[in-house]
Amino acid sequence: MAFVLTARTPIADWLADLDASIEHSKGFFGRHPVALDLSAVDLNPDAIAHLVANLSERSIRVLGIEGAKPADREGELPPVLRGGRDGLTVELPDHSVAVDSGPTQKQHKISSMLIEGPVRSGQSVIFPEGDVTVLGSVGSGAEVIAGGSIHIYGPLRGRAIAGINGDARARIFCRRVEAEFLAIDSYYKTADDIADDLRSQPAQAWLEGKVLRISSIN
Repeated sequence: MAFVLTARTPIADWLADLDASIEHSKGFFGRHPVALDLSAVDLNPDAIAHLVANLSERSIRVLGIEGAKPADREGELPPVLRGGRDGLTVELPDHSVAVDSGPTQKQHKISSMLIEGPVRSGQSVIFPEGDVTVLGSVGSGAEVIAGGSIHIYGPLRGRAIAGINGDARARIFCRRVEAEFLAIDSYYKTADDIADDLRSQPAQAWLEGKVLRISSIN
């Protein structure tokens, strides 16, 4: 499973946002290959090579390139990826990957993070070191990403991604499941995959082998 990074212009500002993400979430990209999506930018081969080099300096390994024409891929560049995407898209938020406004964060120990309030649309919380607990809702368009399990004491309407460092024992718990996307390790379900009788119910998600299961919590 690869993560997908979508470049945007100006590239310098996008790299600055990426640096902020890396600073808040050290090691997040280090263990995963990355597909570089260039569909939103217009870069010549030299600029693409320079961008790939910049990502390599940040310990981000580019597995392949999407959205670039073969003619624009001269020299020693990663291959152009074709067909369906098999990966998790990582959108860098406008401000910071670790929420810098709204919820109050308290890190009680190295293996957990507590968010005292909702995670609103457009906000992202990434904590690769362990569990994340949210004492509120996770809005549509928001996301919580954790190295361990995720506990949400409110409706989950956005995205929750647990066990990003390969922890197959991680789980996702929420007061009401209305999620856009659920994933543990590299296995996921979208909103369309969630049974109707589970929606708006307390639920948990866990891995059973290579299958992501969701059940209600009575």
